Amino acid sequence: MFAINLGDDGAELRPLEPWQAEKFFAHIDRGREYIGRHVGLPDIVKDVPAARAFLQAYADKAAADTGRIFGIWLEGTLVGGVMFRTMDVAQGTCEAGCWLEPTAAGRGLVTRAVTVIVDWAVEVRGIHRVEWIVASANQASINVAKRLGMTHEGTQRELYLYRGERHDEQIWSVLAPEWRKRRAA
Repeated sequence: MFAINLGDDGAELRPLEPWQAEKFFAHIDRGREYIGRHVGLPDIVKDVPAARAFLQAYADKAAADTGRIFGIWLEGTLVGGVMFRTMDVAQGTCEAGCWLEPTAAGRGLVTRAVTVIVDWAVEVRGIHRVEWIVASANQASINVAKRLGMTHEGTQRELYLYRGERHDEQIWSVLAPEWRKRRAA
């Protein structure tokens, strides 16, 4: 297994795999309420078997080259993650996403981790368009999109039902030439 250093604060980015289901479940359980405010992951990962199934689905996506999932580790503890929810290499598109425990919020971990995976998608996999789809109420995630230099393309009003309420969803994106220009600056 590999780890990518995310800075001098002991943060690392590592693949998440089915054999890590217990740690993944414990992490989701620690942040269940906080993560679940805007992300449905805690509703899916209700126990260790569900955690294993979720991670297996991403292992299958990785094998099919249609998605990836990575954990953000801080001083050896899983505190969040980033993913490519979808990836269509033939079309050159993907959707990145994230989640984080409250104890790890405000440290720039997600921005650093997403920078690593977008670099990989653009420079290694040849992805042309990276999307960031976010609940309009999730200001922290919107701020990540802004810090990454993404463009707000629009808001889909009352697009989806989550926990009994209708929610707006924003679409942000960055194109490969924009990403490269920003990274070179």
